[in-house]
Amino acid sequence: MEKPQKNVAVFFGGRSNEAEISVITGMYAVNLLRGTRYRVLPVWLPPEGGMLLGTWNKVSEFAGAVRGTPVALMRGALARAGRKKPFVRVDVALNCCHGGMGEDGTLAALLAWAHIPSASPGVPESALFMDKAFTKIAARGLDIPAAPFFTVGEREFAASPDKVFACAAAFGYPVVVKPARLGSSIGLTVAHGQKELEEALSLAFTLDDKALVERYFEGKRDINCAACRLDGEVRVSACEEVFSAGELLTYAEKYEAGKGAQFPARLPAPLAAQIAAYTRRLYEAFGMRGVVRADFLVVGQEAYFNELNIVPGSLAGYLFGETLSKIRAFFAALLDEALREAPARKQVLKTGILSEGIFSGAKGCKRRGNFV
Repeated sequence: MEKPQKNVAVFFGGRSNEAEISVITGMYAVNLLRGTRYRVLPVWLPPEGGMLLGTWNKVSEFAGAVRGTPVALMRGALARAGRKKPFVRVDVALNCCHGGMGEDGTLAALLAWAHIPSASPGVPESALFMDKAFTKIAARGLDIPAAPFFTVGEREFAASPDKVFACAAAFGYPVVVKPARLGSSIGLTVAHGQKELEEALSLAFTLDDKALVERYFEGKRDINCAACRLDGEVRVSACEEVFSAGELLTYAEKYEAGKGAQFPARLPAPLAAQIAAYTRRLYEAFGMRGVVRADFLVVGQEAYFNELNIVPGSLAGYLFGETLSKIRAFFAALLDEALREAPARKQVLKTGILSEGIFSGAKGCKRRGNFV
């Protein structure tokens, strides 16, 4: 007897500056997975909140008002919003939400709460690598080089701008200024002096309340490398170089009219191997699942880790397959892996303390009348 088809919920959109890019990645995954052994359930997360289940086929359907069935997560399923019974079973989920409350671990936590296996990274690594400052701290803890940096809080800058300017002057110009928890080069600026730094921080603080100021490398090269886990083994892609016409790789160059990319990147073999090793080290150290992409800055013969994309553009499928059929097989393999390696449910202990009617012991409540 033929096995019943598994259902995959593909989540995209969300409350993020990258929500529109997320729609592109989401519909790319939805359309590639259609016709595979999985039945696809496209789930769009509107920026105002909630979830919509639909039968969309094109990115253009999201240019205006979006129609769909309001749903909510429940144990192993989606339910119609406001209903208590399952509407459709969800066997596995795929996160295509870039940035915001999709890539930062929020969606991963909701899926875990609903006991739905995910083919995307989990809560701890998602939350950590959403913050570029925490990212660099984690990398240095693994002996992976990262560009020198310091952070600036919005309140800190408003209260003591001169202190920040003095810190930057001692650090040395030019510097790169970026919001700490955004991606896709949004809000990214190079500052060559105090006035430009002030303008760059003002821009960053319209998007985030924390900014990163880091060393700018003249003549740097932008190199990407992806990692995933399939058949229980970590696999690392070849390196890709993305070209830029200016000082930084911009949003427009990534998604509109860029200078293109070279895959595999033309790098000395030892340097390419070092970048792959760094990527593997990050992936394995945090026990990740799904596919992630590590971005590096190469200066001469040195590689500096820049950031880790928990939900990379197009899910980095193009780094693991050169044709659509191979990328389709890659996406399906990620789902297979998630189902095969779904975490076992552990025992949850109950202390029984609530049924005792009294609190005692070193950790007990200090009774002050009948207040609990």
